[in-house]
Amino acid sequence: MERTIVVGDVHGCLDELQALLRECGVARGERVVLAGDLVAKGPNSRGVVQLAREMGALAVLGNHDFYALEVWRRRHQGEGKRARRWLLDALDDSDWAFLESLPLFLRLGRAAEGGPEFVVVHAGAVPGIPLEEQRQEYLLNLRSLAGGTLPTSRVLMRWPWAAAWQGPEHIVFGHDAVRGLQEHPMATGLDSGCVYGRQLTALELPTRRLYRVTARRRYAAV
Repeated sequence: MERTIVVGDVHGCLDELQALLRECGVARGERVVLAGDLVAKGPNSRGVVQLAREMGALAVLGNHDFYALEVWRRRHQGEGKRARRWLLDALDDSDWAFLESLPLFLRLGRAAEGGPEFVVVHAGAVPGIPLEEQRQEYLLNLRSLAGGTLPTSRVLMRWPWAAAWQGPEHIVFGHDAVRGLQEHPMATGLDSGCVYGRQLTALELPTRRLYRVTARRRYAAV
């Protein structure tokens, strides 16, 4: 696998994203992957999307990206939550086209011969179901398995879906700021709550080294 930097939920925190990329020593042309939720809540969604476009970064669709796109598609009907309608003015047509192009998951290859393939999704996947057969709502919103089996977007601390995921892929994901950094045998969670004043985290592959920068301030309430 070529050197790859996977970044947790950015949520418009452009300054922190730039600082993290410097911390990782990202060179021009190296593969950078954003684990969804590029926009909303933070101070500079447009800057994050434009930086991703300019550097040729890859990304998967996050739930907040999805909600923002829904508002944009219904903009002439005056629908959508007010908290996201400001993005209509912040992003231009090229930015929206970039968000529309984002897949639900990305396959990155294997870190080592004979090892598991690494895949990036935003939220999670239900154990026992191939990624291509997963429901969109789970790829965008999953956090827990209630009772150890029932998929839900709720944070049930005893039952993180990632602890039950046995592969065959190793999933790198975001979305779960409450639990923060998660390191399970076959899944790694990178949402460490930057927009809530905590940290922005990246995973380097194939080394599996973690990088972190601290948020400049708290931009949103949990």
